[in-house]
Amino acid sequence: MGGVRAQSRRGRQRVAVMVCWGVIGGAWAADPPGTPQSRAAVAACYDSAAQPPARRAAALERALQAAERAVAADEHDALGHFAVFCTLGERMQLDGVSLTALTGVRRLRREIDRTLELAPEFADALAGKGALLSDLPRLLGGDVAEGEQLLRRALAVDPDYLGPRLRLAELLLDQDRRDDARREAQTALTVALRKQSTDDVAAARKLLVRVGPPAP
Repeated sequence: MGGVRAQSRRGRQRVAVMVCWGVIGGAWAADPPGTPQSRAAVAACYDSAAQPPARRAAALERALQAAERAVAADEHDALGHFAVFCTLGERMQLDGVSLTALTGVRRLRREIDRTLELAPEFADALAGKGALLSDLPRLLGGDVAEGEQLLRRALAVDPDYLGPRLRLAELLLDQDRRDDARREAQTALTVALRKQSTDDVAAARKLLVRVGPPAP
């Protein structure tokens, strides 16, 4: 699971898993172990982001088929459900979210809810659902307050998880909660510098510029 976790934490959260998402490390105790099939499906989902646009849709379809096979083989495979969520979310991000996507959003919710039912402290799933709810329009089931709570729960499990830390800072800034946003962005910068994560350092510094200095 360590390799999959490493790929999941490079800052791609939004409707897909974003997850967002740091550095290579071992699996957390709360992470579902998955099966070879579900681990491969999650890796295929993340790897699809590196595909050229013309090939990405086909790569995501293959990843979704692999995820669905993993769930069919073991309905209690939390990582398999997460892989379905990941690929559906990435595909929705590719296609764009609209009112016609309601059916897809409902399936996304079912898959991430089932993931968390099976693995309630799975930080990637908490972060993924948090990003989903905070980014979706309310008409499609978005809920900024619940999204914030889920991002904070992911950070309670893994305080060094940079994806949800940066997403939380953005969310707070969007609500003009600048002191809170500055605090989260500064924490993200400290962690990113320690991890020597160049992209996350740049993202945290950019956020701090947007937030601005503390009021005199």
